[in-house]
Formats: sequence, C-alpha cells, structure tokens
Amino acid sequence: MPSALRRIVPSAYRPVLGNKILRRLLLGFAVSYLGDGMSFVAVAWLAIELAPQATAGLWLAGAVAAYTLPGVVGALVFGPRLRRVPARRLLLADNVVRAVFLGGVPLAWLAGLLTPPLYVVLLAVSSLLHAWGSAGKYTLLAELLPAEQRLAANTLVSSLNFAATIAGPAIAGVLVTYVGSALVIGLDALTYLFLAVLVARTRLPRAGEVSPVDRAAARGGRALLRAHPELLGLLTLTWFFNLLYGPVEVALPLHVTDDLRAPGTLLGLYWTLFGASALLGGLTAGALRRLPLWPVTVAIVAGWGLSLLPFGFDVPTAVTVACFTLGGAIYGPFVALSVTLMQAKSPPQHLATMLATRSAALLTASPLGTALGGPLVTTIGPRATLGGSGLATMALAAVTCVLLLARRHNRRDEGP
Repeated sequence: MPSALRRIVPSAYRPVLGNKILRRLLLGFAVSYLGDGMSFVAVAWLAIELAPQATAGLWLAGAVAAYTLPGVVGALVFGPRLRRVPARRLLLADNVVRAVFLGGVPLAWLAGLLTPPLYVVLLAVSSLLHAWGSAGKYTLLAELLPAEQRLAANTLVSSLNFAATIAGPAIAGVLVTYVGSALVIGLDALTYLFLAVLVARTRLPRAGEVSPVDRAAARGGRALLRAHPELLGLLTLTWFFNLLYGPVEVALPLHVTDDLRAPGTLLGLYWTLFGASALLGGLTAGALRRLPLWPVTVAIVAGWGLSLLPFGFDVPTAVTVACFTLGGAIYGPFVALSVTLMQAKSPPQHLATMLATRSAALLTASPLGTALGGPLVTTIGPRATLGGSGLATMALAAVTCVLLLARRHNRRDEGP
C-alpha cells in the first residue's frame, strides 16, 4: 500500500488492504455489487416492459422473487453435494451460473424470444447457487485472514454493497432510459463474469484440511445449528431483524405519498441519506478494534427500532429524515458484525455450510416482511406500520438481552 494512502486509511484496515489477494477480490466484489445495484432497477423495469398491462404486477413480483428466492432451494437441494466443496469453487460456480443465465436475458431479448415466463425462468436459475456463493465469499475471507482482521474485511465487503445500492440504481436509471433494461441486466452478467475470471486467475493459499464430517454436518446446516445454540440464536435474531425491516420498504413510499403528500424526491432523499450514513457507520465500526460483538449487535437492533419510532407520531418531516439517517448509521455495521460472529463461533470445517444455511434462511426474511407490509399498511396505515416495526424491533432486542443474560447466569451456575 502506498505510504500516502497508509496515512489516510484507519489502522484497522491497513493489514486487510495490505493483503494483495484480498485487494483483488475486493475489486471483483465492488464490480459485482455495482452490477447488482443496477439490476435492482432493471429487473423490475424489464418485467413491466415485457408483461401485458393487466398482469404486469404479477410478473413484476415473480421477477423480483426469482432474482433472489431460488437461492433457498439451491441451499437445500444442493447441500449434500456442495457442503464440502472449497470456498473458492463455491464462489466461482455461483458467478459462472449468474453470468451465463443473466447473460441469456439480453441475448433472448435481442433475438426477439424473451417472454415473461422465459425471463422469470432465467432469473430463477441464475440465483440457484447464490446462497452458496455468498457462503463461499465469507468463508474465503475467514480462510485468508486471521480472526482479528475479519471484522474489518467483512465491513469493507458490506460497505461496498451499501455503496453499490447508492450508485447502482442511479446509473441504471440513466441506462434503462437510453440503452434498455435488458442490456443493463447483460452488464450485470458481465460483472459476474469479471469476478469469476478474477477468482479463477488469483492464486489463493491452500485452505486448511477439512476434518471428517461429523453426524450433525452429514445431516446439513440445520442440524449443525441445533448443535450450536449460540449460532442458532444469532441466526434467529438476524432473521427476525430482517423480517421486521421488510415492512419499511412498503410503508415508507406510501408514508411519503399518502401521509406527507410529498413528491418522489423526498423518498429518494430518505434512501440516499440512509445508504450514505450506513456506509459511514459500517466503516467506522469496522475501524474499531476488539468490539464486544454480541452486545454491539443487540444494541444495533435496539437502535434501529428506536430510529423508526418517530414515524409513528405526527412529527415534522425533518425529524423523520434525521432519524432515518441516524438509523442508517446504526444499521450499517450489522451485516459485518453478524457475519464476523458466525465466522468466530462456527467450527472452521463447517463454516461454508453454516454460512450457506444463514444465507438461505435470510433470503426468506425480508421478502416475507415485505409481503406482510402490504396488509399492515392497508389495515393500520403507513405511519403506524413504520412505528410498529420500530416498536417490535426494540422488543426483539429486549427479548434477546433477557436470553443472553439468562444464558450467562446459567454458565456461572454450571462453572463450579
């Protein structure tokens, strides 16, 4: 790393960025995340363009679900075959499948063959290995770095994702207008191809030998989680946290249009400030050393819930904008901290299986929360839905605190 850059970069990130292999991987992750950020807009837009007007909503929902949810099926169906595959191959396989089937979208569109059913099928197949690809990515980070550097590395990866959610949709908005949404999805395919080539050409240090599979591992990730109650508790907390976040994505746009009677620019302001503050919050937390991971993780859950509470009251818009911005800074470190906890507490030989199970489970949480958000908004209104989500999230943090304290008390009693 150049000496000028070393003076700017916080000390916690210097060893991570000093790793040449990791720097190359971070470049690939950044490009791939940018492609996903563009597809966030393009996938939905192309579904609207392809579908008849009467059924556009159904095909839109199907396309958005197909872009993510089949990863749950892939995690369950391919588990017996992929459980012991090295992390690098998992990441490579996911990127190749993504590149091939997403690349089929613009090719079919250019040939005049792209129909809504074919579009949904291509999206669904492209996401089949995505839970395993995510597991391979974070397992690879754990293999490359010592334990004390993993939080910083996980933070950099999640921060790249947050940055892509800011830049990707903005770029896609221009490209969809002037180039076409199918070709934007083609660009996403090229970003996965770029990452696949980069991983294939990078010489990685040989991973540690995998010990024989124990009985729990032979039955899969769910059995492994039952054998490790702390990890099961972490996944449960993360799942419910994402579930309670889901209604926010439905309620916030309707809060802007129905409650505030404001234009779409206000909604854009909410999400832009959220993304920017999440990026800064994540990088700040990653720069700190020796964070108490469990207490900080629970504090993030409580803090995010607290930031949503003002939406439930008739307060000035500036207050909710400020609270949502603060909420982004609180929310930002959560992914990196929860993954670091999983890396620290999982048996090394089963880490990929644990992370794949985590990814598969979490793929269901936010969509389910989003689906619940529709009836909630219809029944109690956007403002109450946002405030209720915050209150329920704070209750989740309180229950977690009680369980953690009870577990610590039991350990003390068992010690003598």
